[in-house]
Amino acid sequence: MAKHKYHCHLWFPDLFNATGGIQRYSFFCFKAFQTLHPDFAYDIFIKHDTDVASKLPNLCFHPSGNWPLSLRTPAFASQLIGLGFWQRPNLIFSSHLNFSVPAYLLKRLFGIPYWVVVHGIEVWNLQNSNLQIALHHADRILAVSHYTRDRLLQEQNLDPERVVVLPNTFDADNFQIAPKPESLLKRYGLNSEQPIILTIARLEKLEQYKGYDRIITALPKIRQAIPNVHYLLVGKGEDKARIEELISQYQLQDCVTLTGYIPDEELCDHYNLCDVFAMPSKGEGFGIVYLEALACGKPTLGGNKDGALDALCQGELGALVDPDDIEAIAETIIQILQGTYSNPLIYQPEALREKVINQFGFQQFQKTLDSYLEKDFKDI
Repeated sequence: MAKHKYHCHLWFPDLFNATGGIQRYSFFCFKAFQTLHPDFAYDIFIKHDTDVASKLPNLCFHPSGNWPLSLRTPAFASQLIGLGFWQRPNLIFSSHLNFSVPAYLLKRLFGIPYWVVVHGIEVWNLQNSNLQIALHHADRILAVSHYTRDRLLQEQNLDPERVVVLPNTFDADNFQIAPKPESLLKRYGLNSEQPIILTIARLEKLEQYKGYDRIITALPKIRQAIPNVHYLLVGKGEDKARIEELISQYQLQDCVTLTGYIPDEELCDHYNLCDVFAMPSKGEGFGIVYLEALACGKPTLGGNKDGALDALCQGELGALVDPDDIEAIAETIIQILQGTYSNPLIYQPEALREKVINQFGFQQFQKTLDSYLEKDFKDI
């Protein structure tokens, strides 16, 4: 490893064994580092993954997922600190705030610089004093959205120069514009002329902020204007029973389908099935699903109180509504489906796709990350 110009430690919660937003962000960070600087040496520490093999001589993986869950955190932290002490990397890059405390310790002891990524709710209203100290001593804080950056600067006494934005990205090749898939129309008993609203989200009690229940509450009003509308809610989780009760309460059994889990290879088809993608969230750090829907050329609705502001470019790429205003959600979805919404771009699929790729595609993600690396490591 000594022959490499720079040696980086990359710290991730998951990389290959999960599919959540932080996992995907971590994977794109890993891919960007490797693509931009294949001459660097990388030690990659992954808390929850199990066995990972590398065919490249400059990559060394250290997964901790084989440890029992009760012992995994101390085992992972010991590995981070132990190999950090032994190898003294040029940079520690952590894709989760929770790993910033051992990074701070290594900086205090050995002067190793560290960067930390902040996503959303884990850093909003942060009270943990150890994490606050670690944030204050980070050499760079990479926020996934301007919304999260602004909240962090409002709530913590941080140097604005060190808090920068590296927005979420996505694999545009996996999301293409296509007609409504006949197979899914048949699966869900729908016809191609039917207006379809889609949300893709985990149905977890801790993620009720995503707003799928507000769409169900808004459906009676939407149906008054568009009687044959249908709502597809994709995802699984413990909140399903509450949603089913809400559907019964509003007697919406005939116009709502809970699809349950769908594999990643069916995501694009589901986006193409809908006429509007709607997730009026109020706790989303960014929302990769918005980018995926836009890349399929779909009109997209998000909340105006969280990271959706960034994903939809302050309303340039979609509709932003107050996520607590059921009336506004209903009215906006009606306008979108009736073709009367005031932003004409949402009805131009190819233009939507082009704009979201230019703004948030992987090439732009790489370029932004490299600009920060060049500032901190001027001779790379």
